[in-house]
Amino acid sequence: MGIINLSPDSFYPDSWVPSVPDALKVAERMIETGADYLDIGAESSRPGAKPISEEEELAIVLPVISQLCQNFSIPVSVDTYKPGVAQKVLKEGASIINDITGLRYPEMAPIIAEYDAGVVIMHMRGSPENMQEDIHYEDCVGEIKQFLEQGIRTAESAGIASDRIWVDPGIGFGKAVEHNLEILANLDSFASLQKPILLGTSRKSFIGKILDLPVTERLEGSLATAVIGMVKGARILRVHDVRETYRTVKLVSEILKVQYGK
Repeated sequence: MGIINLSPDSFYPDSWVPSVPDALKVAERMIETGADYLDIGAESSRPGAKPISEEEELAIVLPVISQLCQNFSIPVSVDTYKPGVAQKVLKEGASIINDITGLRYPEMAPIIAEYDAGVVIMHMRGSPENMQEDIHYEDCVGEIKQFLEQGIRTAESAGIASDRIWVDPGIGFGKAVEHNLEILANLDSFASLQKPILLGTSRKSFIGKILDLPVTERLEGSLATAVIGMVKGARILRVHDVRETYRTVKLVSEILKVQYGK
């Protein structure tokens, strides 16, 4: 899943795509180099980020969604937690809502069900503005799993098709370095949820803290976490660097085929 970032406030400023024509160029390059999905976001969810209004978000994201859905057949996901935004982008042709709040807002799931769309249910403590404050878990993996289980129940109760629900443990969203490592080390335990696992580790701060590197130099760390994630059961990798990740995953896949015969 290739990330198309429409927010200049992103934690990775170099990934910012400032216009519709630029977004089309990035999308074309990502598809050519291995993307199966595109994920479009107009509001930054970096730690400490300030929220933007529904009107601001729509003004940024709608023109891009419209053009992507007209020009490409690849499924388009929109990274939003606002039900009003979800309704308009789904009407415009998007097919997945990537909700960082895990369906916190009760209107969201019925809207997704109405359009027979898919959903990514992600775990996050609080909001991007405060999620990295006072981080504490008694049982990090267990608490995340419980949260995702509730999100799955909410989605299915609203009528979202069971096979259109993905889960994301929310690497970097209200987690310290040790929590992110614990999630990665135990990612296979989320298989009990019986939903495809989406993993988003690309260039995140825990990689930078471990390697003492700025965001521009975290590619190798991102690829390492992608490999671990894949071996541990991740089905979708949400990344900035599609070409490099695709090549890495393809090679690992061939090795795993020899080991497991599939």
